[in-house]
Amino acid sequence: MNAPLRIAVTDPIMSAFADDLRRTERPHEWVFADLDVPGSTRAAIEGADVVICSRLTVAEMAGADHVRLVHATGAGVDRVEAGAVPDDVPLCNTGHHGAAIAEHVLMTALMLRRRAIDADAEMRRGEWRTIATAGAPYHRSLAGSTLGLVGYGEIGRSVAHLAKAFGMRVVAMRRHPDAGGLGTELLDQVYGEDQLHPLLRESDVVVVTAPLTESTRGMIDADALAQLNADALVINVARGALIDEDALFSALSEGRIGGAAIDVWWDAPQGAEAPPVVQRFAGLDRVVLTPHHSGHAREVFTARAADIARNIDLLDAGLPLERQVR
Repeated sequence: MNAPLRIAVTDPIMSAFADDLRRTERPHEWVFADLDVPGSTRAAIEGADVVICSRLTVAEMAGADHVRLVHATGAGVDRVEAGAVPDDVPLCNTGHHGAAIAEHVLMTALMLRRRAIDADAEMRRGEWRTIATAGAPYHRSLAGSTLGLVGYGEIGRSVAHLAKAFGMRVVAMRRHPDAGGLGTELLDQVYGEDQLHPLLRESDVVVVTAPLTESTRGMIDADALAQLNADALVINVARGALIDEDALFSALSEGRIGGAAIDVWWDAPQGAEAPPVVQRFAGLDRVVLTPHHSGHAREVFTARAADIARNIDLLDAGLPLERQVR
């Protein structure tokens, strides 16, 4: 029998699910980095066969000649530096966040469309504002509205599934609009990458779920936001940089769109203090602000740990890996 694998875990979130990670078919040597200790990540990776990480730098992998698998703890691998993973080492990811993020999308859309934030604040001030007593504005149902998805991967499909249950019409922009495949039956209209503006013009709720690449960076700019109607909502659960920050702030502060839910940010901190950009948007009405937590349901991480443990078993047995991205 081969010697146990040395497995380095450098993601503090996944480290909290150590018991789930260790449910491999045979025991291995596990090393968990402590990010509060300088050099801990590099020390954990030294001599490792497997690196489990949310981010990875070239410097951290310098001299890591034994690594046979790098496993990202989420779907995105954009925080793995180019060149950090040797060409002959597989890089895998994991998912399971789609359903949790979809719940967040529909929750925030309902909060904004149904005036839940305003009504809650009024009640806390001792006010009883309804259409009958104080001329409060009518709120709107999601049923019959059009939800536009900018990107149609795991998250987009999960959002479309719930939106259909709410009676919404669903349109999406895809890289390959004629590709078909899983979830195509949920879409009332499919647009190509060069048809962002037409999609925005017919959408009452826009959900940004596309990956961040050089071609998608800043794709929701001032011109794009100008396509939206005055009641439209923008919900970003992808990456902050997909939307032009200043353009979104202007559209909201000037009342040119109906509201926004921002879960991903342009300058996400490593610590517990919110960056200045959060305070900028906190001064606006009709916004829901959350700290990149839409996918942070416990069930997501237990399922991800199971994926990682399974890939470790496959590596150990010399079998093809699952969810290999390169």
